[in-house]
Amino acid sequence: MTMHASSDYAYAAPTAPAVVTLQHGLLWLMGMGGAIVFIEPSPYEIFALTSVVVFAATGLRMRLAFMPLALLLFAVNLGYTICALPLLDQQPIVYWILTSWYMAVTAIFIALVVSEDTAARLHYLRSGLIAGAVIASLAGIAGYLRLTPGELFTLYGRAAGTFKDPNVFGAFLVLPALFCLQSVVSDGFGRSLRSTILLGIITLALLLAFSRAAWGLLALTAAFMLLLMMLTSQTNRQRSRIVLMAIAAIVALVLVLVILLQFDFIRDMFQQRASFDQKYDEGRFGRFGRHLLGAQMALDLPLGIGPLQFNKFFPEDTHNSYLNAFMSGGWISGVVYPALVFTTALIGFRYIFVRTPWQRPYLAVFSAYLGTVGEAFIIDTDHWRHFWLMLGLMWGLFVATQRYMATARHADEFTTHTEGLPAR
Repeated sequence: MTMHASSDYAYAAPTAPAVVTLQHGLLWLMGMGGAIVFIEPSPYEIFALTSVVVFAATGLRMRLAFMPLALLLFAVNLGYTICALPLLDQQPIVYWILTSWYMAVTAIFIALVVSEDTAARLHYLRSGLIAGAVIASLAGIAGYLRLTPGELFTLYGRAAGTFKDPNVFGAFLVLPALFCLQSVVSDGFGRSLRSTILLGIITLALLLAFSRAAWGLLALTAAFMLLLMMLTSQTNRQRSRIVLMAIAAIVALVLVLVILLQFDFIRDMFQQRASFDQKYDEGRFGRFGRHLLGAQMALDLPLGIGPLQFNKFFPEDTHNSYLNAFMSGGWISGVVYPALVFTTALIGFRYIFVRTPWQRPYLAVFSAYLGTVGEAFIIDTDHWRHFWLMLGLMWGLFVATQRYMATARHADEFTTHTEGLPAR
């Protein structure tokens, strides 16, 4: 008799098939809805809240393993709330605080959900994210090509898709692009071909968003993820395919760029956005100058200045999530927020080489999360829905992987103890 630890379905309590189908459908809709945020309330909010209610009513429970995450999120938002108390007569401040608490709740919810029935639930979230990214990408491409009325799906001559900001649009597309890239380099011909088409659509939209940060984020995270996939591959054949497909992807991207740059209006925007010489980055009150001045202020202000107040002292917002934590939530949030973000990243390295049924998507989530952590030094990511989704996924996968390892270890111990015993 042998125990098998290859399935994570044992992690979830028995649930009626109709309930499981409803749960999986809501997760798919939540992933897809994260791509449509140019309307308020967005589909993401509707599907997320519905999911919370349904999962809570069908057995979702808090686990001790998630208490560190919950306490850190509580401390971050407590700091924000304390510093916002003198400003609560302003509606934008109230909305900002409520949004911060809501993002924290969604992160915990995703972590709890993905820690059980992990492979299946992660599959539906992944599929929904890709579907949403394709919808948003097609909207952005159509808007950029003036196939839609007015400035719909564009902003300042850049593709924005179903987002309000081209930079957030571009950043959102990175994780779905990584999921598609994984399929291209590792799945069979049919799935690989389909994923190649989807990856082409998403990448084209990301290019037309003209977000330097998103361009760099995709390039770095894709390279890092492919490296991890090579290191974790079990055969030389798999490694060779990854290398060959990566080279083919680079060649295809170069060819697309060459074609796009033949159009004057694309070439002019590309040259403008690709330049490192941007006026809003330079000078005493430029992006990086503001970072230094803001850091000096943070040392003298234990209670910060409150949410949405930085642009009253400087020409623009912080464009740095870690500085924003100090400015918006004082020393409490300023210390706890980076502690949460970087601790999650450090823990993430521990599970790279653990062979689980969800190892491949984990590498994509980890790569995208790590890249966004770096991007947060030059842009405000603290209210990005997909950032908190990735944070929740990371913690959920941590716990699921720990339990998977424990189950496998117990199975090995049981097998060892029963070897050599006489058969009955």
